[in-house]
Amino acid sequence: MSTQTGDTAPDQVARLLALVPYLLARGEVRLEDAAAHFGTDADQIERDLRLLFMTGVSPGLPGDLIEVDLEALEGDRIIRVDNADYLARPVRFSPAEATSLVVALRTMVDTAPAEAREVIERTLAKLEEAAGQDGEGLLRLHVTPTPLESSAVVPVLESALAHGHQVEITYHVPSRDRESRRVVDPRGLARVEDLLYLDAWCHTAGGDRAFRVDRIVAATELDSPVADPGARARDLTGGWFTDAETTTVTLRLAPQARWVVEYYPVTGRRPGPDGTIDVDLEVASEEWVKSLLLRLAPHAELLAPAAYADAFTTAARTALRMYEDDGVDSE
Repeated sequence: MSTQTGDTAPDQVARLLALVPYLLARGEVRLEDAAAHFGTDADQIERDLRLLFMTGVSPGLPGDLIEVDLEALEGDRIIRVDNADYLARPVRFSPAEATSLVVALRTMVDTAPAEAREVIERTLAKLEEAAGQDGEGLLRLHVTPTPLESSAVVPVLESALAHGHQVEITYHVPSRDRESRRVVDPRGLARVEDLLYLDAWCHTAGGDRAFRVDRIVAATELDSPVADPGARARDLTGGWFTDAETTTVTLRLAPQARWVVEYYPVTGRRPGPDGTIDVDLEVASEEWVKSLLLRLAPHAELLAPAAYADAFTTAARTALRMYEDDGVDSE
């Protein structure tokens, strides 16, 4: 069923903003009940959810995106969302954000229609009151980065970096709501917009990882030296897909999967057979590619590199055998 008549893009955005707190307050909701609550149909809510799991906090690294349990959605038609707890926290503006809002609102108030001017003036007054000073003082603020470095684990990480020591960290994984303990070789701390990341080699995972510092529950500097003292820190400031150590992945997308080009930086795009398109992406994690392909199946094919394609095929066959061993019909 298509989007209901009159359901515009602003309508969908407004519904998405209301949908997440609605779901978080209830834990899980039947798809039909959510549709009835928002005055739309189940197909539209399902489309909203498939858009929702591609959103999250900037910069959109793995673990930053809202997660939707697609298995429950497609099987039992139950909606469950995870990794969206930050939406329940009060909004706090940095000086830079508050200043930008004041400037924008003052520009709008002079040109806004009479019916909107009162609302803008009230918003401007509340913002200035919350800032604890008048608008002129707010505009004179010296803008400094959000003090993420106040985290208790940061001095431990900085000390380990200075001494070339390994670190044992306890890391919270929101998508599974559990903590994992692992030993890492720290390479550097990088700020990506308003988040601080530890770039490290993870001995538990056997690969490069970028850990969000606000999710490191505890950190202990060890006496053991890092395995490769000369290893350089990766450049994470440009985002997950732009580091020099990334791998070029080529996907063949059917029309149902073309939304990928709207949500990820595509470095190449070519027409494929039968209405498909072939796209190139720069990725830093093979696991991320597997996760994306499982979301896109059966509307995407991994063309290159061959090693990634073979690994994904093996993983998919293993998952299928698990269903078959449990007596589940995969057709």
